[in-house]
Amino acid sequence: MARGCRVIFVAGIDTGIGKTVACGMLARALLDRGRSVITQKLVQTGCRGLSSDIRAHRRAMGIALTPEDRSGLTCPYVFRFPASPHLAAAREGVRINPARIASATRRLAGLYDYVLIEGVGGIDVPLRDGLTTLDYLARHRFPVIVVSSSRLGSINHTMLTLRALRSRGLKAAGIVYNRYPRGNRAIALDTRRVLASALRRLGYPAVIVDLPRADASAAARRQFSRRCARLFGAQ
Repeated sequence: MARGCRVIFVAGIDTGIGKTVACGMLARALLDRGRSVITQKLVQTGCRGLSSDIRAHRRAMGIALTPEDRSGLTCPYVFRFPASPHLAAAREGVRINPARIASATRRLAGLYDYVLIEGVGGIDVPLRDGLTTLDYLARHRFPVIVVSSSRLGSINHTMLTLRALRSRGLKAAGIVYNRYPRGNRAIALDTRRVLASALRRLGYPAVIVDLPRADASAAARRQFSRRCARLFGAQ
């Protein structure tokens, strides 16, 4: 990667967990700190044309689509069928080439201070037969920010995600914690406590930052930006 550029992977514990909002808001936090930043989507499924997740990132960042977006560089693979990447690609007669994704990341890294890559689904989703997202991360050694939530089942999914990262020698910088939609407060607080303890036990920074809504107030975004300094400082 380009000297001085930091590439960070934003991984979710499951599909529909808030990765897209988190990635956009993390990028916005870096913009607020005066850094140049671009987001990339590993693979987009259930979409036509320009990645809908990239569009959502730009809205959260408060910027227009970039030339890199319009050229497809920020999402090299977009498939119509809403399924795991390996299946969505196969239905269109495509086999995902990880070198194409990595090349796009390198080109973006030559233009920006930070590249934030949003994953697809959970950490062990297959990109093609014999290659999962976790395998891809192990090849490239990107630090990972994990997006978790307060919904039931999140403790199990988050623990498995953290242990999977640990088993491959990958670095987790911390957790972005999505509490939307709001549920039981006692469960949300206890889940947060358990996850902080898990980070410490696994030797990761016990950094958990609450995710604001995508339409959060300016004050809420500033607070999130300040707290994100701990995530980025852990790189």
